[in-house]
Amino acid sequence: MVLRIEDTDEARNTEEARAAILDGLRWLGIDWDEGPEAGGDCGPYFQSQRKDIYDRYLAQLQAADLVYTEENGSVRFKFTRRPITVIDLVCGDVTFAATEEPDMTVRRPDGSYIFHFVNVVDDIEMGITHVIRGEDHLSNTWKHIDLFNAFGKTAPIYAHIPLILNPSGSKMSKRDEGSSIESYQQAGFLPEAVFNYLCLLGWTPRGESEKLDRDTLVSLFDAKEIHSSNARFDIGKCKWLNSQYLREMEPKALLEASRHLLIQAGLPIEKASHAAAILQSVKEKVSLLSEFPAWVHYFFRDDYPYEVEVVGKLRAKEENSTLLEAAAKALEATDEWTEDSIHAAIEVAAKEQEVKPGALMPLLRGALSGQMRGPGVATMAHLLGKSAVLNRIHQAQNVI
Repeated sequence: MVLRIEDTDEARNTEEARAAILDGLRWLGIDWDEGPEAGGDCGPYFQSQRKDIYDRYLAQLQAADLVYTEENGSVRFKFTRRPITVIDLVCGDVTFAATEEPDMTVRRPDGSYIFHFVNVVDDIEMGITHVIRGEDHLSNTWKHIDLFNAFGKTAPIYAHIPLILNPSGSKMSKRDEGSSIESYQQAGFLPEAVFNYLCLLGWTPRGESEKLDRDTLVSLFDAKEIHSSNARFDIGKCKWLNSQYLREMEPKALLEASRHLLIQAGLPIEKASHAAAILQSVKEKVSLLSEFPAWVHYFFRDDYPYEVEVVGKLRAKEENSTLLEAAAKALEATDEWTEDSIHAAIEVAAKEQEVKPGALMPLLRGALSGQMRGPGVATMAHLLGKSAVLNRIHQAQNVI
């Protein structure tokens, strides 16, 4: 694989833009054999640095009398004005009638070259065999083939794939959700999940499963099986697939993937194994890494807030303080601190107060976390530790 950066647009040719391309590809796990930072025999790999090469190819066309210079200094390529057939793996054979368009500008008056010319030259120089790109480029491909023929070269194999549409049905733009790699990183997606989802846009692998690892996707892919209809981007589907990858992660890997988000949220990680266990306790409930802090913050801090619903639940009945006190006494009397012993203690307290254990659970959940969601109460209490649990129950009684 050859990676070249098509940066002839000076207005968008910034170091930040170039870094976003390289970092984004690496994040997705897509590496290249030749290109920026990898080197190779066909460099330089930035089009902005290849002007001497383009000048040399233009000289070939000038020598063959296939271009002419206008008064303003621009140079135009003489179209052959014959029917040209594009052989395409996705669209099939597409024949374009002899063009009536004006001859194509290949070099602007300021000396810069246009997209069509430099891409053809680079494809020749770099030995490109396959070009897979959006179907919106199909209408221009005959121009490229005309140039390849002018240079006496064979065009690459083309595959013009359907466009990706946004949820409203229009062509996806850089302003749409999910259009940039950075947006996935910031939202807390896993690169494996994003790679998997993007592969499914416009292509359906053989078999019933949609969750497929990289090696399987690569082995199954066949450009001839790409759909001819446009794919519609669905961020909800991407999140669902991400959640499937999250559920399979081992505790240590899950912590490493989430660590920077916990730190950003001001949640101190004192013991890695404990933090990993905390994340494991709620991973079935989240879809994105970025959702973890809101689900687990109370494990890492004592000054957690009480949600309005929790306060309402705690104050709903006069006997709630008594129920919490009974739970605290039963838990304090527990010799072992395991999920089973915690659950047994709650049942003892419930029986003593002549209520079902279910009457205690929401009160304890609210007292221990300040919210009405999270892992099971016994799991939550076990991870918090006995001392913290008793302190939090008494703190909740003060709220009542």
